Amino acid sequence: MIDGENLKRNVRRMQRPLAAAVLCGTIAVSLQGCIGLAVGGAVAGTMAATDRRTFGAQTEDKSIIVKGETRLRNALGDGAHINVNTFNRRVLLTGEVRDEQMKATAEREIAAIEGVQGVVNELEVGGTSSFTSRSNDTLITGKVKASFVDTRDINVNNYKVVTERGIVYLMGRVGQREGAMAGEVARGVGGVQKVVKVFEYIGDDEARQSSASPAPAQ
Repeated sequence: MIDGENLKRNVRRMQRPLAAAVLCGTIAVSLQGCIGLAVGGAVAGTMAATDRRTFGAQTEDKSIIVKGETRLRNALGDGAHINVNTFNRRVLLTGEVRDEQMKATAEREIAAIEGVQGVVNELEVGGTSSFTSRSNDTLITGKVKASFVDTRDINVNNYKVVTERGIVYLMGRVGQREGAMAGEVARGVGGVQKVVKVFEYIGDDEARQSSASPAPAQ
């Protein structure tokens, strides 16, 4: 039999190296292309991700992203920089567009995709962000994820982290307590300008139960 307290101490000792691995994997993806993707994949496998979405929702989310990027490319051409992220069929749009009409068009195109249950339009009207700005956003995302790994009572696999112009967007199916804690941790990360919660809230009891029961990995 393994003593429960010893097991907890062992898990906490593992958290800091794992947090460093998450951060390094994120940076590698940004800077080294395919090599970075391999590193990031290894890190994801090591984390043995759990997910509160059904397997069908996970699959549909990936399909929505592909369809959304295609529709936006066809409708807007190269005149916009738009990132499409989705969690449990809710879509978050971030990036930059030329004008309000383009912003509205982007939202309309995404909302028309079958299966989409909501669109959070955070597109900024203005000039396209620089490579330096996007690289900094990638670094911030990695730091936020690493901070989640290093924080007791936060399961990084329950969150999707998106950063745009220093603004951190948090997605996921979480309880009120989890959401508040994640927001506080993210706000404490260097370089974060603001934290926007795009959560789907569930009951705290459901959150505890789902945390104890592993779901299919993404």
